[in-house]
Amino acid sequence: MNIGKQRPSLETSRLILRPFALSDAADVQRLAGAREIASTTLLIPYPYEDGIAEEWIGKQQETFEKGKNVTCAVTLKEDGTLVGAVGLSITPEHEHAEIGYWIGVPYWGRGYCTESARAILEYGFNVLALERIFGNHFTSNPASGRVMRKLGMTHEGCHRRHIKKWDVFEDEETWAILKSEWEKRADERWL
Repeated sequence: MNIGKQRPSLETSRLILRPFALSDAADVQRLAGAREIASTTLLIPYPYEDGIAEEWIGKQQETFEKGKNVTCAVTLKEDGTLVGAVGLSITPEHEHAEIGYWIGVPYWGRGYCTESARAILEYGFNVLALERIFGNHFTSNPASGRVMRKLGMTHEGCHRRHIKKWDVFEDEETWAILKSEWEKRADERWL
């Protein structure tokens, strides 16, 4: 799978999904550094130390060029405010990817997560020609499961006590959607 060197910029009705820039680091640290975000994700640390955002942003072009990740800053179309992140961790040899996302606490409950995730799924299926996109969330984070349900993903099961986060074992729910299912949903939207 060759995804090129140009990271995508995607547009929805209310959002622009664009590559992260180093100038976003302070906002990433502030938003992703909230305990509420870290507690619902596997890889976001807490506390979110100085330099972590710059390091994460600095690796994105390289991992994109290697065909391993597509990560977008989720920004408001009206004023460019950074509200979160959405992306795909790609396994090229299997033509599938895992979706991941977070939205800053001040922007919860506005549908930005579903809207940005829908755009990255469309990119994954239509541009990257992926066969399957899946996602995982802690059972203790049902809001993430609601996003996946709204995207048309199918609940595939629960891995009991699968992840240890902050010395607590968490159950992990798995959801997925196939390209054919995504295309069928797209066709149904036009009826």
